[in-house]
Amino acid sequence: MDRPTVICHMLMALDGKIDGPFFSASETMPALRKYGEVRRFYDCPATIYGTTTMAEGYADGFVSDLPETDAVFPRKDYLGDSDVKNYIVSLDGEGVLKWHGKYLEKKGRPKAHVIEVLTEKAPDRYLAYLRGFGISYLFAGKKTIDCSLLLRKLKTLFGIDRVMLAGGGVTNQAFAAAGLIDELSIVLAPTADGDSGSASLFETGGFSSASPAAYSLKAVERIENDTLWLRYISKNRRKTQ
Repeated sequence: MDRPTVICHMLMALDGKIDGPFFSASETMPALRKYGEVRRFYDCPATIYGTTTMAEGYADGFVSDLPETDAVFPRKDYLGDSDVKNYIVSLDGEGVLKWHGKYLEKKGRPKAHVIEVLTEKAPDRYLAYLRGFGISYLFAGKKTIDCSLLLRKLKTLFGIDRVMLAGGGVTNQAFAAAGLIDELSIVLAPTADGDSGSASLFETGGFSSASPAAYSLKAVERIENDTLWLRYISKNRRKTQ
């Protein structure tokens, strides 16, 4: 393929939620441990997250009051220097996330270089901000992010042949609607909280198609305390190994 293999890997409650109160239940703990084990099993050099997921768990929230700049940057990709081959790919179409450097180091995970994914709507002052940190950025669309274009650039410019897609629900749906998820991996916790404010595994958010994506069951593994690991293969893409 001219793009990386995409594995969507998520921890999910019985009611289809991927965040919310169920995370704090003691019965969810085996699922959390299994989720981490499966991340290592797939061993993807890059992980893709949406803007909300990044702001809440990886970036430093949202940036404000960036200084104006007289510089005008061409809408061309910028590759910052990196001493690692692990990447966090941040979908941030308008350029709103705040950073403290070009690397992220999350406990239990390898150091990762940040790749910001922008549209041409991102302002020059935000490009200057990213360049100041040496954060790589890619343009993948004029007004909305083109997931297919992004994947091709990740392979061509960074040599990435396998990526993990890890939410949120709108991001997952954007890739699913475009037929770009090759394998769907769900660690299912035996809990549910019914929180209507929590995100679901797939959500259109008004940005992507609601057309159903079809998958074939590849494997089921039962874990301690009634946790399940479910693996599905897209019916429209080749199988991952």
